[in-house]
Amino acid sequence: MESKAMDMRALALDLLLEAERGTDYENTLLKNTLDKYDYLDGRDKAFFKRLADGVTERRLQLDYVLEQFSSLPVRKMKPLIRCLLRMGAYQILFMDGVPDSAACNEAVKLAKKRRFAQLSGFVNGVLRKLSAQKEAIRWPDRDKEPIRFLSVRYSMPEWIVERWAGEYGMERMESMLAALLERRPLTIRLSERLDRKEREALLSALEKRGCRPMPHPLFLAAKQQERPEEQGAEESAEESRIAAFTLENAEGVASLPGFSEGAFAVQDAASMMTVECAGIRRLARLQKQKEKPALPEEEKGLFVVDVCAAPGGKACQAAELLQGMGTVLARDLTENKIVYIRENAARLRLSNLRAQVWDAQEPDETLAEKADVVLADLPCSGLGVMGRKADIRYRVTPESLSEVAALQRRILSRVWEYVKPGGVLVYSTCTLNREENEDMAAWFLQQFPFVPIEPAVSLPASCLEGEPEGCARFLPGENGTDGFFIACFRRKEEN
Repeated sequence: MESKAMDMRALALDLLLEAERGTDYENTLLKNTLDKYDYLDGRDKAFFKRLADGVTERRLQLDYVLEQFSSLPVRKMKPLIRCLLRMGAYQILFMDGVPDSAACNEAVKLAKKRRFAQLSGFVNGVLRKLSAQKEAIRWPDRDKEPIRFLSVRYSMPEWIVERWAGEYGMERMESMLAALLERRPLTIRLSERLDRKEREALLSALEKRGCRPMPHPLFLAAKQQERPEEQGAEESAEESRIAAFTLENAEGVASLPGFSEGAFAVQDAASMMTVECAGIRRLARLQKQKEKPALPEEEKGLFVVDVCAAPGGKACQAAELLQGMGTVLARDLTENKIVYIRENAARLRLSNLRAQVWDAQEPDETLAEKADVVLADLPCSGLGVMGRKADIRYRVTPESLSEVAALQRRILSRVWEYVKPGGVLVYSTCTLNREENEDMAAWFLQQFPFVPIEPAVSLPASCLEGEPEGCARFLPGENGTDGFFIACFRRKEEN
């Protein structure tokens, strides 16, 4: 049993070293490792994932603690020793099922195995001192140093804590910090092509797998706005179906019932709301009422462009909502990203989605005034998805926020031209930074011929409170979603 755990610690050490080198985000490295060692049993995978995720999430806090028991500052340690000590400290402080003695002994063994025998005594001394004195750890004073206290408690850089305190207030900010450390269930979007019996059969199969599917609370609260003059009772009932469900115990998504058949897609509920807010569902219904059925597919009216589409969740959702009444052009910067979009579209059996490599900063006159809807979910600092990509917090800097905002302005300066007069552009980010969100929406309205419009779905009051017209904000811990921002605009009609 202990040898298996030892193997998992070695795997975790390798992953954490790769993440510290900046090879890739920890969650991507984790997925790649689990795919590579898919034969491991569930307990080993769970141990490995808990350790790798936990050390990444709590890195700042762990370093703060280790500084109290080490004669050498953490930043001056050898990377391997630093990662070993973080792993040992995390097991001692947060993994009750692991004896402190095992955390110490296995760290020492790994140090020796990795040719750091001369430092194994140092590793042993630090961890055993922590184990003996963990109840005496000195934390920052909450009253005297509130920002420092919250930074250490929630392992968040002080500059982010201070910025959020100014934007959201101390109480709401602490709630957000706590939510980013919580484990959230997986969210899936059911395919629009499933009829009622197929949906029920899928949910029953997922229940039998122990996934406990539950309607997502955001979709329970945000119902499609009714327009009696435009829809009948049957259509209204169809639109009120819950598309988003949460799943527990959903490791190994590719093996779940319905996945390979394209019965569902993995997608955060706030991301789904971006597409719902664009009103594509209603546009498709209106198009169906007026369009001649004999028209060939390529001439059918609606055209949606997703300018930064990878991995393709929103583009695929838009293609489904079009209900055969139009096409989606999904673009992104590299061929690897486009391959991923195409694979998702193929699995979901979408014939009306075309994926293409394109730099969104470049002009494209062929698309001028062609799109009914442009989805602009642009590159951002990603502060809203730190619950899933924990090491973002250690990579982002105040300077990088300004750099990414400049990139967003460059892209918006190009893609607004794709929108037809009277068409819709939905701007979105997965961040919680005003400079990239509300300030960017205000800049867009000042620069280009658009007006703000209300989202095409009603949203919980918490998403709209204090937001400019046409904007919605999703905060961690409030609606069961990532941190997200949406702004809806309509291009002015030509005079």
